[in-house]
Amino acid sequence: MEQRVTAGGEGRRTATPGPGDPARHPDPDTDARPEDPAQHPDAGTDARPEGPARHSDAGTDARPEGPAQHPGAGTDARLDGPARHPGAGTDARRRIPRTDVLLRDPRLAAAADRLGERLVKDAIRRAQREAREGTVPPERVADTAAALLPAGCGGLRPVVNATGVLLHTNLGRAPLSAAARQAVAEAAGPTDVELDLASGVRARRGRSALAALRDRVPSAGAAHVVNNGAAALVLAATALAAGREIVISRGEMVEIGDGFRLPDLLVSTGARLREVGTTNRTTAADYAAAIGPDTGFVLKVHPSNFLVTGFTRAAEAGELAGLGVPVVVDIGSGLLAPHPALPAEPDADTQLRAGAALVTASGDKLLGGPQCGLLLGREDLVTTLARHPLARALRVDKLTLAALEATLTGPPTPTEAALTADPAGLTERAERLAAALRADGTDARAVGSAATVGGGGAPGVTLPSAALSLPEPYAAALRAGRVPVVGRLEAGRCLLDLRTVPPEDDERLAQAVRAARPAAGR
Repeated sequence: MEQRVTAGGEGRRTATPGPGDPARHPDPDTDARPEDPAQHPDAGTDARPEGPARHSDAGTDARPEGPAQHPGAGTDARLDGPARHPGAGTDARRRIPRTDVLLRDPRLAAAADRLGERLVKDAIRRAQREAREGTVPPERVADTAAALLPAGCGGLRPVVNATGVLLHTNLGRAPLSAAARQAVAEAAGPTDVELDLASGVRARRGRSALAALRDRVPSAGAAHVVNNGAAALVLAATALAAGREIVISRGEMVEIGDGFRLPDLLVSTGARLREVGTTNRTTAADYAAAIGPDTGFVLKVHPSNFLVTGFTRAAEAGELAGLGVPVVVDIGSGLLAPHPALPAEPDADTQLRAGAALVTASGDKLLGGPQCGLLLGREDLVTTLARHPLARALRVDKLTLAALEATLTGPPTPTEAALTADPAGLTERAERLAAALRADGTDARAVGSAATVGGGGAPGVTLPSAALSLPEPYAAALRAGRVPVVGRLEAGRCLLDLRTVPPEDDERLAQAVRAARPAAGR
């Protein structure tokens, strides 16, 4: 170990560790050496950082420059890359702030309270790494770390749906209303989900949500809720037809998305399928001929994601109600009552009035609520399903019940607002946005568009709309933004369809386009 006198520190002897001494190479993220000159005892005369690579003052240390002057220089793990400067005092990487110093930055300290220290440290380490690589100056490490902070603790990112598809499965289908979001936040803590506060005894789970569902569908004798639409059908098949037959038209043996096929789903419950009719035509007589002692129920499935046109025939629920077995109708899209914008779309109330014993549907489609499966119909059948052991595995949590009830009792949902938006108003918004962006030099145009319901609802129905048309490179640039915007490509242009963008998001949309312009190139 070498003993030497440092310039500016007369009489004070320092110990220079030998090569390989672990104390000689502190971790760059946790380096405890002081960061600013005021913290050094000899700050007025020697503000350069301590360490084995430290150069003594040229006037008092005439030893020649070179590797021999720096014991252990070849093993210093703090610096990587062939461009390492032999004089540590001039290496900007030694000025990179320590992690504990950065955690005291007000922005990062506040983020640690909001996000947790682990996520904040991840952002700090990334910023320090960029500084060591030379892409960020040391004095900007805190700013870089703050910019790298995630918006929240989860991996899901909120996006602006500008696709023109109202219920986009890849974007989570129906956006919740403000009332539903507030209900979810309120239900996140302890609630009376299964407690009668008046008596202090256990109560039926989700009773107020179920009452709200029955109020919206007066023809239903009872209601039950499970975790999605497919689960509703699985519960019905398991409870009513396990080991028995389900009579179904060949034209309704549908694939529901992502490779899942309805026949496979039903057979997995232990039921057998009795197929009747043909792809394009199935009559009531076809069903009647298949009914027997092993029939559990007749199943009608609305082909909610495709159309069969031309020489077609399909028996309705009313024609099948007198066959002596329950008629279960899977309407899919979750419309509870007739809607003037979708006259051909089946709804739960109409099907039950026509004679269906049970209706199944999804809650996150045209209803505009959370993901869940709805079961509505005869009280005896719904009770059988609700008490089946499988119902326990398929039950929904309190957050879903809260969001569902608020959707049913609250103001119109974003899905309803998009469905009923005035085309003239959409055109006016598109023209206003395009004019503002053109003033900034962006190639933006207002164009007519055709939106769709999507999400397994109203196949073949288009809704007149208006869109902001941008050059094609904007599609990728907007998806990569801090708040991603998802549009669609059409005829070599990126279209941002305003039917699926709430009016209050117009300015946010314009800001996203401006921010994407450098990456898009124009």
